[in-house]
Amino acid sequence: MEITRIRVQSSAGPYAVVAGAIGYAASEIAGLGDFSSVHIVSSPKVWRAVGKTVQRGLRLSHRNALHLFDDAESAKHLGTVEHMARSLCRAGADRKSLIIAVGGGVVGDVAGFVAASYLRGVALVHVPTTLVAQVDSSIGGKTGVNLPEGKNLVGAFYPPRLVITDPDLLRTLPDREFRSGLAEVIKHAVIADAPMFALLEKHIDKILQRDRSALGSLIPRNVAIKARVVSRDERESGLREILNFGHTFAHALESITHYRRYQHGEAVAWGMMAAALLGHEIKLTRAEDVSRIVSLARRLGPLPPWPHVSPAALVDAMGSDKKSRSGILRFVLSPRIGQARTYDTIPVKAVERVLHFTPRLIATASNSLGVLK
Repeated sequence: MEITRIRVQSSAGPYAVVAGAIGYAASEIAGLGDFSSVHIVSSPKVWRAVGKTVQRGLRLSHRNALHLFDDAESAKHLGTVEHMARSLCRAGADRKSLIIAVGGGVVGDVAGFVAASYLRGVALVHVPTTLVAQVDSSIGGKTGVNLPEGKNLVGAFYPPRLVITDPDLLRTLPDREFRSGLAEVIKHAVIADAPMFALLEKHIDKILQRDRSALGSLIPRNVAIKARVVSRDERESGLREILNFGHTFAHALESITHYRRYQHGEAVAWGMMAAALLGHEIKLTRAEDVSRIVSLARRLGPLPPWPHVSPAALVDAMGSDKKSRSGILRFVLSPRIGQARTYDTIPVKAVERVLHFTPRLIATASNSLGVLK
């Protein structure tokens, strides 16, 4: 696989996402300068799966330590942050240390927040090992953990010094997690790349089989979309909100099921279908585009079922979403595949109708949503 370097702008200075480069990790990190010690933050499950590959790529000296924690979404809370910070302290990490986050979105979010807050900030490198982390969560500097009241409510913007991705790190990824990550790939296509959406429709079966050539081109293409958006809007004050297509619904589904039912991408898949239907409900999104979004999301495989809760309960959960302003719900919707923007004048009744009908429509949908035409 050809190595691809994609530049990301941030307030702390530019950094690179280097795709296909786990074998060159040591030289890439050496280019960042000297560090007093290196601290790898990962999970037991991830380290068993890819630890040897990462160690070979990093060629670490004796000046390093390994810090492991449970990377379940339900463990993504302030208690874990404290546990990891104390582990770093006991290992002698100082302000000139480097933290390398090896894992998926939960590891990246926790390690990133720890790096941002430990000694008021130490250097951070991401080595994402899930598809969702390689194409989305490791890029852009958003870190954080959950509260019982909602997802990612405590955190910081803290850009890494470097991100190293490689399809080889996905070989041991469980099938459910891989399919979950493809939801974020579909999201990028919906909001910014109509030709890629058509490509996904044509080749999704090959991609689901983890064809290395297909992933070798798909991952950098998605990284470029994320990099372009976050470089223009690092602090999510405008454009970056389009990356949350489907996420207002997804975060509510995750929160109301206590982060135990869905992989994040599975909730996003449900959320994208609901967002497409909401776009149609307010006469924004064409039925043809809704049908294509729903059909492609369904081809990812079976999803955990929609929870047995009322639409009103889900609307209440949405009120804790970070995008809400003064109690007004905000949704990222797509006027057409390849474009998206944020809307904040959507009647709650329209949202409740979509929340009521989405699980029923999706459960009975065939190859197209004839009910919408």
